[in-house]
Amino acid sequence: MGRIRKTTPLWIIGFAYFPPESERTEKLSPNYKGGKMAAVKRIKLGSQGLEVSAQGLGCMGMSAFYGPDKPDSDMIALIHHAINSGVTFFDTSDVYGPRTNEILLGKAFKEGVREKVELATKFGSVFEEGKRGYRGDPAYVRAACEASLKRLEVDCIDLYYQHRVDTTVPIEATVGEMKKLVEEGKIKYIGLSEASAATIRRAHAVHPITAVQLEWSLWSRDVEEEIIPTCRELGIGIVVYSPLGRGFFASGPKLLDSLDDGDFRKMQPRFQGENWDYNKTLFERVSEIANRKGCTPSQLALAWVHHQGDDVCPIPGTTKIENFNQNIGALSVKLTPEEMSELEAIASIDAVKGDRYMAGMSTFKGADTPPLSSWKSE
Repeated sequence: MGRIRKTTPLWIIGFAYFPPESERTEKLSPNYKGGKMAAVKRIKLGSQGLEVSAQGLGCMGMSAFYGPDKPDSDMIALIHHAINSGVTFFDTSDVYGPRTNEILLGKAFKEGVREKVELATKFGSVFEEGKRGYRGDPAYVRAACEASLKRLEVDCIDLYYQHRVDTTVPIEATVGEMKKLVEEGKIKYIGLSEASAATIRRAHAVHPITAVQLEWSLWSRDVEEEIIPTCRELGIGIVVYSPLGRGFFASGPKLLDSLDDGDFRKMQPRFQGENWDYNKTLFERVSEIANRKGCTPSQLALAWVHHQGDDVCPIPGTTKIENFNQNIGALSVKLTPEEMSELEAIASIDAVKGDRYMAGMSTFKGADTPPLSSWKSE
C-alpha cells in the first residue's frame, strides 16, 4: 500500500542541544555535528484543541516490561532533559509497573513542571488473579481516573485513553463515562488505543475522540489499511507507540542478546526462532539507506513515521539521555518521496514475519464491542 500523508504547517517552539561527538554512542545526522540546535515543533493533535510537541516520550520502559525498574532519579533527570529539549508530551498508563510509572511522573512534574507538559495516561488493562483482562465499565472508568489523578498528583489529565477495548462493554457506555469526566474537569481530552475502526466511529459519535494510539512503523504497517484512514476522516490525531519496532531499528540483530530475562519482547512471536532470523534482514536493508543518508537506522525509521503527516506524533521510549538525543535527531532527517517509496518497498505490510503480540493479547483486530442496546446501566 502507498503511504498516507497529510501536510499542513507546523509550529516551532523549542530547541534541543546535542552533545559533542565524543559523548555520543552512535552517529547522528550531519545536521547535528558540532552541537547544533535542532527545532522541536508543535502540532495540533486532533481537532479539539490539544497541542503537543511533535515528538513525545513514552515512559513505559522506565517502570515496566523492558527489564528491571530504573532508578527514579535517573528517570526524572531524563524527563526534565526532555522538557528542556522541547519535548513536552509524556505517555504513561496505570498498568505500567503497575502504577509505579504514574507515581514516577507525579514526582517529576512537581514544582512548576506540570504547567510545561501535556500528560497522557490510560486505563483498562488489568491483571486479576494472575491473568490479563480489560475493563471499560463506567464504574471502573471513574475509579481508575480518580486513582490516576492521585498517583500523578494532578487535578486534571490532559489526554485520557482507554488502553485496550473491553469487548464485553458497549463502547458508548465507556466513552459516556469519559465524557462525564471531561465535563467535571478531571480530564481534558479523550483517546482510544488499539481500537477497531468501527469502535472508533461509535466512540466518536458519543464524544469527539482527540487521539488514537497505535503501533505504526516500518516494522508494523497494518494500521494503514483501515485505522489511519478512519482517524483522518474523523479528524482524530494519531499517536504512534513503538515507532522503532520495540527497539529493533535501534539495536538490530544484537537486540535479543541485550534483553533481560524479564523483558516481554522475548515472548513476542516476531522475536522468536525462524521469524527473528527472517526479520533481521529488514534491519540490514534499512541500515544501507541510513548510511547513505548519514543518519542511524533508528533515526531513519523514526523520520519515516514523522513524514506520514503533521497529524502523527510518535512517542519513542528510552531510559537513556543519549538515546533520547538521538531520537530527536530524527526530526532533522528529510526524506524525498523516492526515499519514502524505497523504504516502503522493502518494509511492506507483509515484510515482517510473526504477530506483534503473543496469543491472548488484545489489538485493534477484533476490538469491537456489543451494541449499546445490550447494556444494562449500573
